[in-house]
Amino acid sequence: MAWDSDAVEFHRVASVAEVMRALAQDGYSAVMVGSTHLRDAAKIGQLIQNEQVLDDLPDGVVLLDSENLIRWTNRRFAEWAGRSDVRGLGFYASLGSPEILGPDFCPFHTAMATGTPSVSTLRAGDNRYFQVHAAPVLEPSGTPRFLIVSIRDITAEVVQQQKLAAIHKAGMELADLKPEEIFHMGVEERVEILKSNILHYTQDLLHFDVVEIRLLDPESGALVPLLAVGLDPESRDRRLFARSQGNGVTGFVAATGKSYLCEDTREDPLFIEGFKGARSSLTVPLMLHDQVIGTFNVESPETRAFTESDLQFLEMFSRDIAVALNTLELLVAQQANAALRSVEAIHSAVARPMDEILNDVVNVMERYIGHEPEVVERLQRILRNARDIKQVIHKVGQKMTPTKAVPPGVTPSLRPTLRGSRVLVVDADESVRNDAHALLERYGCIVETAHTGGEAIFMVRSCGPGETYDAIISDIRLPDTSGHELLTKLKATLDPVPLILMTGFGWDPGHSIVKARLAGLLPKAVLYKPFRLEQLLETVEMVMEHAKRVAPA
Repeated sequence: MAWDSDAVEFHRVASVAEVMRALAQDGYSAVMVGSTHLRDAAKIGQLIQNEQVLDDLPDGVVLLDSENLIRWTNRRFAEWAGRSDVRGLGFYASLGSPEILGPDFCPFHTAMATGTPSVSTLRAGDNRYFQVHAAPVLEPSGTPRFLIVSIRDITAEVVQQQKLAAIHKAGMELADLKPEEIFHMGVEERVEILKSNILHYTQDLLHFDVVEIRLLDPESGALVPLLAVGLDPESRDRRLFARSQGNGVTGFVAATGKSYLCEDTREDPLFIEGFKGARSSLTVPLMLHDQVIGTFNVESPETRAFTESDLQFLEMFSRDIAVALNTLELLVAQQANAALRSVEAIHSAVARPMDEILNDVVNVMERYIGHEPEVVERLQRILRNARDIKQVIHKVGQKMTPTKAVPPGVTPSLRPTLRGSRVLVVDADESVRNDAHALLERYGCIVETAHTGGEAIFMVRSCGPGETYDAIISDIRLPDTSGHELLTKLKATLDPVPLILMTGFGWDPGHSIVKARLAGLLPKAVLYKPFRLEQLLETVEMVMEHAKRVAPA
């Protein structure tokens, strides 16, 4: 091939990178390779052939010089820069001077200075995010003069991470109440604040407009509405249960604990319409400690309106909702428990002095019966007032600790037979009398005590019409009498006598229990100290039920 030296301009370069820069920037028509660089000729040909491939990449590719000026770029980067030709421009200027977020705040300088790749993240003015990877092109001398920079659009990933972080932050704030708010707010007010926060974040952060949250009643399996926005009244009031069939997607999710994405309601046999025109839905379980406690359902009038990302976001938010609901329950339980303990402390403090008052009054009253009726009547009023005080404390305690607010385990199991029953405990040992108050009163019993058999007789006589004791628990050895003798004396006043005898470690040297059984004591009406709660309750219930069966009409 012949060359006209007057018509051809020659330019000498020292590296393959400079060849590519010159071809892209200066419009050269051909490349001549000296015999000493034949190995580079194949490399140059391959690069020229691959330029079209680079143009079709989804990522941007840029050749930068040591001044951070663009010497070559593929089509994708030019599109991001908004220009057809960005050669000769500074890299950052071509992207509108984006903010460098790190971790390397001078990635190009680092790559040039160290001869190793560097990575950083950029945020452009249109809220787009790019990840930049700068790799030096090493020269034979070992000093790089150019950088190959790859740029990847990571906007979707960053936005998703930001949304996840925002959801996590919102979840932490759902039930974030200040101490003064906790002190002044009732249970319903706290629930309303939680519902308001859930709705706010669901609409403003997740951008869901049709929302329904239901809580699972573990006893009945019913899904009780907690929050409903955008639903038809019929759907809002619909009774649903945690069952995989016949209760819509919500019932299925509650029964299986699995999230459910319904892309087209017209093709889904499980779907039950929440609002007229619903075409897609997304339902996730509210999970706490691997247990379903409710469901979160959102719907849209558009088919395939929800994505896997929406599912991920809603599942994450639902976990926070479950934790927030649990926090409120724990708060209610803590306050109810504190109230319960306060009432028990008041009962304990009042019980002994109140019993002393009752004992003193009945002792005095015995002396005036048949002599001064006015004094007896006045003493009876004192008795009634003293007993009323105990009842008032009991009723206030019930109001302070409503059953609905106290979780299982905090309050004792219901024993309806015992509630409201009157029990007299006779023992010279103060600790036994205190234990009787503590154990029986928590089940709703009205407990009174006496030190001796004589006081017990007086207490029984002091009862007005319809005020008799439902059970009398007495030690077998009292300071003034035995259990058998007490039974004999009580028969003059009571029929039947609902007596239970108790002894320590089964010791009965006077055979009081044997004699009492011969005199009519029920075979199982015996307790051993210290009390075993279940045995105490069952024995009292047994004696009460027997007394009702055999009582004269």
